[in-house]
Amino acid sequence: MARLLLSSVVVGLIVLFSAGFSEARDYLVGGKADAWKIPTSDADSLNHWAQNSRFLIGDSLVWQYDAATDSVLQVTKRDYVTCNTSSPIETYTGGQTKVKLEQYGPHYFISGAQGHCEKGQKLIVVVISDRHHRHIAVSPAPSPAESDGPAAAPAPAPASDARSLSGGLFLTVALGAVLGLIM
Repeated sequence: MARLLLSSVVVGLIVLFSAGFSEARDYLVGGKADAWKIPTSDADSLNHWAQNSRFLIGDSLVWQYDAATDSVLQVTKRDYVTCNTSSPIETYTGGQTKVKLEQYGPHYFISGAQGHCEKGQKLIVVVISDRHHRHIAVSPAPSPAESDGPAAAPAPAPASDARSLSGGLFLTVALGAVLGLIM
């Protein structure tokens, strides 16, 4: 009877914490308020930040920037590569922009300020599908220099994301503790 009760508790914990780690999140672009700017180095690149995050459908990107001097443009891959600001998919100018990621695959953003994109103020975010989130561990984000063809399959971000590590670590420790009690 005690084993059945503990087994039920373990299953309940797994379900509870698995659901908790798939909730939509808001990501402050670059991890800080003043990140939407021309990067000073490759390490300061927003793509470097994005490659170390895991984005899921339903998550949102949040930009904070000076609306008097800049904007955010969502663009096609071709316009991202060429820094073409003339025909964006969406234009955001409010200084506080929130974009909900509703489709898996790559999403491309560039600065609307003249010359900023050419100096590296741009971002690729790869949204992984729920299926990829559960079954694929590591694959790099696409290179900005890749061809303009459609992506064969969206690449998940590295598994170093806190969402996957903290959930997996907690479940491992919890399961180990409960199994130790059962045996």
